[in-house]
Amino acid sequence: MSAFEQLFPGRLPRLVMFDLDGTLVDSVPDLAAAVDHMLLKLGRAPAGIEAVRQWVGNGAPMLVRRALGNSLDPQGVDDGEAEHALELFNTAYEDSHELTVVYPGVRETLKWLHKQGVEMALITNKPERFVAPLLDQMKIGRYFRWIIGGDTLPQKKPDPAALFFVMKMASVPASQSVFVGDSRSDVLAAKAAGVKCVALSYGYNHGRPIAEESPALVIDDLRALIPGCLEPAAEITLPDAVPSPSGNSIVVVTRKLWMKVIKALARWRWRA
Repeated sequence: MSAFEQLFPGRLPRLVMFDLDGTLVDSVPDLAAAVDHMLLKLGRAPAGIEAVRQWVGNGAPMLVRRALGNSLDPQGVDDGEAEHALELFNTAYEDSHELTVVYPGVRETLKWLHKQGVEMALITNKPERFVAPLLDQMKIGRYFRWIIGGDTLPQKKPDPAALFFVMKMASVPASQSVFVGDSRSDVLAAKAAGVKCVALSYGYNHGRPIAEESPALVIDDLRALIPGCLEPAAEITLPDAVPSPSGNSIVVVTRKLWMKVIKALARWRWRA
């Protein structure tokens, strides 16, 4: 039984929201190359792929701070140095996506959902300026009607603002939506938005098993989402349930911000 058949018996979700890095694409090699370039420019030793793999997931500014502090929880990093280092990182990463690859099963899954008429959105903490070029290069951008980068809204995951925003734009309630990601930030954002979360076991969760975050389901291949795309033996794990966070989240978006976001999204809508 597929993940969607378990979570939405007898129907498909109307809206599927996806994370990007660690969920649809493996971007760590390019991110690590940019981080190492930045560190070498600053006269520091390179970090390497395995260290960077533990640090990604919370946006470029935090990745840079972790690299400068050589720690998942950097302390005492100078703000001025971090700002300069971020400029070096952005310059190095902007045109460097040659090592990034799409995970197996991603294109087949996106194509299948598109044919079923399921609306799809991308919600990532990656800065907006990098998202469209990367999606174009990976040839998957046309599947997403809405794309939210890490700086499109004032908040980024684990804040649920982007999920609320996309659901409002799509006119789809949380009960008919699902978020697919790979990290603690993704699971927390989905729970805060009242949305079921399916997590990929192969992604970037700071070196910890994603099942520890108690998403609705954990799968090993994106094709496990949809009926008939994997052999029956393909593993799907149901983590132990935990109580959802109490309280309701309220998202307020000013008219100026709405216009900024709508204009940004219009550049990607109905991508060829």
